[in-house]
Amino acid sequence: MNIEEIREYCLSLPMTSEDMAFGEEYLLLRVCGKIFACIALERSESLVLKCDPAYAVELRERYREIEPAWHWNKRYWNQHSLHGSLTTDFIKSLIRHSYREVVEKLPGRIKSSNPALLEIS
Repeated sequence: MNIEEIREYCLSLPMTSEDMAFGEEYLLLRVCGKIFACIALERSESLVLKCDPAYAVELRERYREIEPAWHWNKRYWNQHSLHGSLTTDFIKSLIRHSYREVVEKLPGRIKSSNPALLEIS
């Protein structure tokens, strides 16, 4: 999966926006203003995603392409190499997981007024 495909997939999720708040080298994908993905544009081989802490450790132990994200809270954020054996379907599932992790922490009033946020499985 390349960065254009990742960007398009992320933007297809409800209430997703993009910006470059960290400078022109990084594309941030947000749901309701909260980051769930970061794509390094200069080094288009990596994707940073939020993750449940226990699942983050499991993924790092199982896949050499997944490691703690540099400059992010390593308990919650993984960096994924796009030049390895991770399949498109698996990367999409990790993106959805990241999205759900962020949505789960949103205030109830936001979730109740935007039911599409809860439809991502």
